[in-house]
Parts: sequence; structure tokens; C-alpha cells
Amino acid sequence: MKIRVIGGGLAGPEAALTAARFGCQVDLYEMRRLDGEPRLTPAHQTADFGELVCSNSLKSESPNTAPWLLKQEMRRAGSALLRIADETAVPAGHALAVDRVEFSRRINEEIAAQPLIRVIREEVTTLNQDEDGTKCTIVATGPLTSDALGREIERITGSGHLAFYDSISPIVDADSISMDRVYFAARWDKGTADYINCPMDREEFDRFLDALLAAEAAETKEWEKADYFEGCLPIEILARRGRDTLRFGPMKPVGLRDPRTGKTPWAVVQLRKENLRADSYNLVGFQNHLKFGEQAKVLRLIPGLENARFLRFGQIHRNTYICAPVLLDETLLLKSKERKLLFAGQISGVEGYTESIATGLLAGIYAAAIARGEEPIPAPRASALGSLVHYITHADPKDFQPANITFDLLEPLAEELRKKVRDKKERHRLVCERSLAAFDAWFSAIPHPSAELRP
Repeated sequence: MKIRVIGGGLAGPEAALTAARFGCQVDLYEMRRLDGEPRLTPAHQTADFGELVCSNSLKSESPNTAPWLLKQEMRRAGSALLRIADETAVPAGHALAVDRVEFSRRINEEIAAQPLIRVIREEVTTLNQDEDGTKCTIVATGPLTSDALGREIERITGSGHLAFYDSISPIVDADSISMDRVYFAARWDKGTADYINCPMDREEFDRFLDALLAAEAAETKEWEKADYFEGCLPIEILARRGRDTLRFGPMKPVGLRDPRTGKTPWAVVQLRKENLRADSYNLVGFQNHLKFGEQAKVLRLIPGLENARFLRFGQIHRNTYICAPVLLDETLLLKSKERKLLFAGQISGVEGYTESIATGLLAGIYAAAIARGEEPIPAPRASALGSLVHYITHADPKDFQPANITFDLLEPLAEELRKKVRDKKERHRLVCERSLAAFDAWFSAIPHPSAELRP
């Protein structure tokens, strides 16, 4: 029972570890390497598995939220990467954020310790089925799929692949933050006060906004028009939509009262810990595509960051995904069944770290079933995992955009119950209760090689 997994980001390692846990031999391919002739992507800085190139947050851990629900299902399914995320978590209020270096190191360790996984540091350029006993292939090459493999995917699917452009936030050295100008707080005092908040009055905000609007963009190089994902727009793009757009977006001050003054600032920039040492912070929601010198000039107008030392500036990179509604079935398999190809992670049409790991988990489970000669059983529509895949495989192909997990993707409560339960939080609790029950029933029915895998 052998499968091939292509991609060493988040979905690939999760798929590999899951399939190995189900008794499959796995060849895990990753083209990034530092030995011999070094090779990296425009966004990666290491060859480590699970390197996080943008935020270090896996979103909310508040009970009865959609991100929490998805993670709860993944925990019940024994997700390796989510367990590692829990074990490498850094304080982040009500969110699950990780020490990105330790997170990757632990993933590397687990893969190296798994005797059923063989790591191959090569670029894959063909998706023809191997003749070495490989039963199926999981493509989890992420947003930076190589040009050669991208052309191969186009050849096989016949429909081309889509692309949008994603950007990453700056990181600042903690020692360079002027702590007398900032304060720790969690929005509405929800969770622990782990975020540094940089408050702005109206004059400071206007000065910052004018500088941002005047800043020079980085060279676009290989593309002429960037089609950004709406959920991850660069701050300079948001700023052009109106002078208050940032104040209702990443710089929203609501619920962040300054304890020193007792007042809510005009605008706030939040900084989140990058690691347990708290020696670096990222600027939440401040992804951008400005020249590095321009970024330094503009960002140092933020109170508390006047003398900031930037460990990483914001950047932009390509994000590639297939048209899943046309190409994939509900087990992430390419619909042309003669090719046992599964797609997982961002290339499958999901957006976000947790969502990528989630589809890697499912792909590993489905691939193990195929390797045993069985038909994979899709996750139930009522579950968060099933709803996420249902969206990418049933959305309108004409307007298809990658999606994060939200309650909009889950089945609503029955109309009679909706009329009876008016409170939104209570409705969400009932949806989560129903989803977890559906998930447990599905996962319990899957053939497991060991009783330890059962929920």
C-alpha cells in the first residue's frame, strides 16, 4: 500500500503522516532544498516542512465558532499538525498561534521518525502514475506550485489552473518597539491580553494614511495585473477604497480601549507574538506590496514603531489553485477516475492554514482507502470538514474563489428550529453540536488499522 505525496507545506506533511498512520508507505516529495544546488521559492526562507510564510495564527479557539469547530473535528481525527500546533502554541488571546520555527522543527522530527515515510527532495514535473506499486498521488504543492508542474496540471485537467496573488505581513524585532507608547489588550477583554496595540489619534492616522497612499509599490515583475484574494488584500489596496476603510478593517479600534486613558483610539495597529520567546511580532493584517524602503518609512509612522527594526518586510507571491468545482469530487479525487489523483491544501481551492491542513488530513484518509482497494467515504456534509469540501466541489465555477471555513458553508438549522432559536450564538452552538455528532459517526465507521485511531 504505497502512495505519493507531492508538497512539503502544510497539507502534504499532514496527508503523509495520516496515510502512514493508516499503514501506508509514503513517498513525500518536496522540491525546496538547501544542500547541493540550493532551491527555494520566492516566499520561503527554509526547506523545512510546514514553514509558515505569512501569519503564525490558525485562527479562533473560541468555542462554537467555525474555525474552532473545524479544529475540533481535526483533533478528533488525530491530525498530526494540529497536535503539533497545540504543543508549540504561543499566547494569542482567543486564537491558536504557533512559534513558527518550533512548529516546523517538530513537523520535520515527526516525518523523520516515521519509518513508512520516505522523503525525496526533487521537483515533480509529471503526474503519470508510477509503476513501482504506487496506488495514488496527492498533489499538495500549495500556492507556489512550480511552473513545470503547473503546466502538467493544465495538461491533465484540460481546463487550466487559476491564480490569484497573496501577500505576507512584516515582522518587527520586539526590542525595537517603544513600549511606553503601546499597551497590551485583547479586543473586548476576550481571552488574555497577548496583543500589543499601537494607538493612533486622528492626526496620526491621517499622517500614516497619506504616507501609505503616496508610497511606491514594489516591481510587479512577471505579471502585469495582480488578482488579489479579497480576504487578504494588501493594506495599500484597502486604503485606496476610502479614508476609513482601514479603520473598519485591520486597524479597527472597536473593543480596544486604552487602559491608560480609558478611551478608544481613533485607530489601532495590533502586533502578535511570533514565538514563545516573544522576541518578534508580526503586524496583524498588514500584508503589503510596497518597496522595502517605503515600508520602513511608512510603518515607522505607527506609534511605538518609530525605531522599529524589521526582521521581515511584507511581500507578495503567487497563489495557484485549480477550479475544484469542475475537477474534483467530494473525496478530493480528480473526476477522471482513471487517474488516481487527489488535490489537497490551497491548490485545491481552500484558503488558510487550518483549512489546508484539514484537506491534507482528508486526502490522507481517502488515499489510504484507495490504497486498500476500497472506495473512500466522503466526510459528511453536516460536518465542518465535509462542508469545506462541499463548497470547493459545488461552488459556481464562474465565480469560484478560495474559501475559509465559515458558518455560511455549513448546512443551516432546520427552518422550524431557526424560528424557535433566535439567538445567533445558540444557533451556532447547535450547529456545532450537530456537526461534531455527524463527524464522530463518520470517523467511527472508517476502517482503522488500530483501535487507537478511533475517536
